[in-house]
Amino acid sequence: MTQATIDQARLRKSAIRARRSLSDEVRNRASSKICEKVIRSHEFMSCKTVVCYLPSYDEVDPTAIIQRAWCAKKRVFAPIISMHGNMIFRRLTPDTELHKNVFGLWEPVSGPDIAARKCDLIITPVVAFDDQRHRIGMGSGYFDRCFEFLNHRQRWLRPKLLGLAFNCQKVEKIAPNPWDIPLYQVITENSQAL
Repeated sequence: MTQATIDQARLRKSAIRARRSLSDEVRNRASSKICEKVIRSHEFMSCKTVVCYLPSYDEVDPTAIIQRAWCAKKRVFAPIISMHGNMIFRRLTPDTELHKNVFGLWEPVSGPDIAARKCDLIITPVVAFDDQRHRIGMGSGYFDRCFEFLNHRQRWLRPKLLGLAFNCQKVEKIAPNPWDIPLYQVITENSQAL
């Protein structure tokens, strides 16, 4: 275990505590502001395929983004954890049947899958983040393994990795591990619009 991993575990606990301390009213109001910023962004308006997580109770709720994407006839996908332990993306429609995975997160039961490289915009939850767009997730590494190919990019064309977080989840500095994948942008209720 690296020192960066140990430091990230400490920051993860602190950021989760901060996120869970928000009232439902504050969380809902902040989620609405964050979703509106994403929906008005060039990155969202110009994308054809969008991957969006299905939230747990204390995360930024991206439901408005998903619904707007459906209205705009975009293809929407949600992340799932495959039987082989990899993160893949499965089509999400208003009629898609959902079930909870081993982590208690909602996933589409069936539908076509899409490769990460073919997605335009990936909207992901964030546990903690800093000004350099480093991200701490839940610690299982699915995100970093899935997007490892971005470490070798010359330019950032696609997919654009967009993290959603409440401002209280921001930390001063995250010392990344060599395998950590930074985000294209982090959107909070207090951040500037894209």
